[in-house]
Amino acid sequence: TEENRVQGKNTETKNFIIYNLYTNVQSASVNSSCLFFVIFPGNIIGSGIFVSPKGVLENSSSVGLALIVWTLTGVITAISALCYAELGVTIPKSGGDYSYVKDIFGGLAGFLRLWIAVLVIYPTNQAVIALTFANYALQPLFPSCFPPERALGLLAAVCLLLLTWINCFSVRWATRVQDVFTTGKLLALFLIIIMGIVQICQGNFYWLEPEHAFHPLQPYDVGRIALAFLQGSFAYAGWNFLNYVTEELIDPYRNLPRAIFISVPLVTFVYVFANIAYITAMSPQELIASNAVAVTFGEKLLGVMSWIMPISVALSTFGGVNGSLFTSSRLFFAGAREGHLPRLLAMIHVNRCTPIPALLFTCLSTLLMLCTSDIYTLINYVGFINYLFYGVTVAGQIVLRIKEPDIHRPIKVSLAWPVIFLIFWAFLLIFSLYSEPVVCCIGLAIMLSGVPVYLFGIYWENKPENFNSFVAKLTHLGQKLFMVVYPTEGSEDGNEDKDEAG
Repeated sequence: TEENRVQGKNTETKNFIIYNLYTNVQSASVNSSCLFFVIFPGNIIGSGIFVSPKGVLENSSSVGLALIVWTLTGVITAISALCYAELGVTIPKSGGDYSYVKDIFGGLAGFLRLWIAVLVIYPTNQAVIALTFANYALQPLFPSCFPPERALGLLAAVCLLLLTWINCFSVRWATRVQDVFTTGKLLALFLIIIMGIVQICQGNFYWLEPEHAFHPLQPYDVGRIALAFLQGSFAYAGWNFLNYVTEELIDPYRNLPRAIFISVPLVTFVYVFANIAYITAMSPQELIASNAVAVTFGEKLLGVMSWIMPISVALSTFGGVNGSLFTSSRLFFAGAREGHLPRLLAMIHVNRCTPIPALLFTCLSTLLMLCTSDIYTLINYVGFINYLFYGVTVAGQIVLRIKEPDIHRPIKVSLAWPVIFLIFWAFLLIFSLYSEPVVCCIGLAIMLSGVPVYLFGIYWENKPENFNSFVAKLTHLGQKLFMVVYPTEGSEDGNEDKDEAG
């Protein structure tokens, strides 16, 4: 009837408005804030610089090699970011490497990237950051020993549940939490670097002298050096964030490379000098023995003000968990838009405009990762899988150059850069697999488990009507339970009524 047609049209328009409200609030930092602020303090610098130094030094076997690893990881990050910049403006879709792999190598490869991101990468990253928060929050209460594992897991779970509730309740609350807690990481790093400079000026640089810097703490091992790069790469995670929101960037042809040229060298500088500062205050043995290096650093140099350091890092990592939850919904939406994820995971609340199903799914999968409190095993686990698909994506850049040489490329980098990255990538994966075969094989097994899921859920199109009806009923039940709708990106009706509804 005419009444139903109008009602359906209004619902479509409402969904369109809901989607735009959600997108505009979430992307406010991308469009209204400078790119430097988005990438540098907000997304690249996270918990990694407070947890990875121990893993990098332990696997590098010497202070000098550890500093080289930090520097080279920054260089490789810059090279991979340039390759991603070309792909980002050549295939201008939100979703990052998932969209690139899907368009270049086909639906199965794209689905496996999405599958591993949803099941491994996001949950593991969030678990590591939450455990780091718990470690730094509890360390002052256990000055002479490590905090109990159960306490770490419990506090990390409380942090995750609280932030999931905030993100479900209000987008604006989530953005305010991110803005406020970003100051924590900047304060901590500022203090560490300034105190390091003071230490050097006072002559406390014994472990930075060449004859001591390269003194091996244990025999050098190529496999362990590869693990050191994996540990270091975790601290640089976030360099490809803008590729997930390419469609929302203002003038990406100019701003994307500018953000890379400003942020990655600056982050590398900060990371190297933070590690130099650590070494001026403690010996390599003390750094490796500490599960909270910034706390140990503060206790040695700040005296009665040492409480500032664990609070600053705890604030930083608390904001890091929030930021990861905040941005993960973009990948869910990109996957659901392509039919690679259930539509329910891309739906948002009709009033609050928050992606409640996606947030709850991410929260539950992260809680499962908290079954282990070994942060460094989790970092190796996620680092191997991340680098596996970084290499596949960069290889796709070369494949695209061969398959479609005449396609418009607003940014075009020399092919030498992807080749250099792929050589480093091969070294890293081969020797990581050699050093941690069990961890790496578990990651590969989880990734390959996506193949039968793809064949059943996506490739098999003519499913029985009973099955389709069952899925539709489950989706409808989820919609009623969470009060969510699928955000349309604009049909003809939605576009016609957008101005009138506004």
